[in-house]
Amino acid sequence: MASGNISCEVREKVGSRDARKLRRQGRIPGTLQTDGEHAHVNLHFAEDDFLAARRAHVHLFDLDIGSDSEAALVRELQWDALGDRIAHVEFKRVVRGVETESEVELSFYGQVTSGILNHNVTHITIRCLPSIIPDSIEVNINGLAAGAHIKTGDLELPEGISLGMSEDFEIAVIAAPKAEVEETTDEDESVEPIIESEEKREKKAEDDGPSD
Repeated sequence: MASGNISCEVREKVGSRDARKLRRQGRIPGTLQTDGEHAHVNLHFAEDDFLAARRAHVHLFDLDIGSDSEAALVRELQWDALGDRIAHVEFKRVVRGVETESEVELSFYGQVTSGILNHNVTHITIRCLPSIIPDSIEVNINGLAAGAHIKTGDLELPEGISLGMSEDFEIAVIAAPKAEVEETTDEDESVEPIIESEEKREKKAEDDGPSD
């Protein structure tokens, strides 16, 4: 997988006011995390360049910061209130040729024979070289029936990719459809008749008769 070069500039000021100003200029504010050896960096870069790289399914970036270049992955994206534009990008430093952990999306395909697919998660953590991070991990649900449970250990991972989490983690379940419950109406409710004995009726008649 090819990497994408992004020309960055160091942010001299931080804060929401400066971030809004950068976004109006077509720039995206971001950060490059410290790895314990290198310092945290506040930076900004052209929105068009970053979006073009995302459309090309680039995961590994070469961040050109002055005379330095840093290999990095996107750790987190923050969106604006409407979810239309990227408001901030947090990058994670990586080393080429050294495995790293990354979160990737799950892509479910196939048709279940019964029941309904319920996702417990939409992403999982994998471990691989930065250069071969996939867009997604496929999950085959074809032929599964209600009651089936899918765990991370059931996934068929591409060559060179391993799990960065427990194999027993449940990612989805095929749930049985809820049974329709028939509502009982008032008309269906039976009313027990009041039974009055002949002796009781005669006594009632005497009590209701004319008095002297």
